[in-house]
Amino acid sequence: MSGLDLLRPATPDDLSNASTPADSHSGTSDLEDEVDLEPALRLTIQLHNKPVVLSFHNVDATIQDLSDTIADDLHIPPNNQKFLISPQVGLLKTPFKNPNMLLQTLQEKKIVVMGATAAEVEELESDISERRARMERRRTAQNAGRKVKASRNHDWKRVQDEARYRFHTIRPLPYLPNPEKSQRFLERLADDAGIKKSMRTHGFAVGLLTEMNPAEHTTHESRTLGLNRNRGEVIELRLRTDAYDGYRDYKVIRKTLCHELAHNVWGDHDRNFWNLCGEIEKEVEQNDWRRGGHSVGREEFYNPGDTGVGEDDEAHDGGGWTGGEYVLGVAEGAGASGKGGVGGEALTRREIIARAAEERMRRQDEAKAGEQRRKEARPAGK
Repeated sequence: MSGLDLLRPATPDDLSNASTPADSHSGTSDLEDEVDLEPALRLTIQLHNKPVVLSFHNVDATIQDLSDTIADDLHIPPNNQKFLISPQVGLLKTPFKNPNMLLQTLQEKKIVVMGATAAEVEELESDISERRARMERRRTAQNAGRKVKASRNHDWKRVQDEARYRFHTIRPLPYLPNPEKSQRFLERLADDAGIKKSMRTHGFAVGLLTEMNPAEHTTHESRTLGLNRNRGEVIELRLRTDAYDGYRDYKVIRKTLCHELAHNVWGDHDRNFWNLCGEIEKEVEQNDWRRGGHSVGREEFYNPGDTGVGEDDEAHDGGGWTGGEYVLGVAEGAGASGKGGVGGEALTRREIIARAAEERMRRQDEAKAGEQRRKEARPAGK
């Protein structure tokens, strides 16, 4: 090539000759790389009653990979995750007993993920703190507008006792639906005039009052209504129905709370326990000025919201908890007690879900039948 050729402007032919087969091959390779990114496995989960599709690029992805993906993509920490898999598999939570369970085996199953993000938990705690702060500001403003003077009729001992003998912390389960509603339910129990009077009388103080997850405390022979851990360190109450579609009767839950408060003193269900439990129940009823002190009979353990659950199917608890070990008590008039789990084999998740589905279908059928009767009762032509 001469010097003049070097100075000549480039032509389209020169540019076309400059492209090489290698460049063309490189473009084809990029397309192939994009095709290779197609996921090897897709899995649909249910979160807050909405389907969520997750993709995995490894055909051998496991349940542990699913947990990691939910933590990364949906921001639900592993400690907050619970997996309700049906049929047959049941309730799983971290750490998994079998972390190598293949997701391929779960593709035809329904996977419901229960859990709250760290932000949701923080928001709930923030709402509770703000509510308390507003109440405190209102109380301070009211007190500032009053002339402070000693009251001869004020029961200062009662004020001191209520500050000492109470539920020091109240907290719902944030991963279950509507935790703010459970918070209000627990606060109502803690503010019950009869409960407060009985706690002052017996000097009861409870570290944490919280709710119980029905799915974790259901057996073939009973449904646990409450638990007391370490004589008042924690009291758990079964607030919700088995189908998670509502809340149980207030008086039934309050009577369960009386039962659990008795475990602050007595662990086993012996004569001493039942005497104290009956005493607490009477005190609560007598001091319940809002409801006129009507007694709560055993028949009130029947809850229409739990179909098929009668008085004989319910159990307050298996006794007190000591040092994290379950201490079995026995019902009044039963035999000796010992240590171990709650009697009876635990219901499978499939059985619990089936019962809940049957209950929903029954209610739908009743609603349809009622609507049909109303239509038939209407005069013709109207």
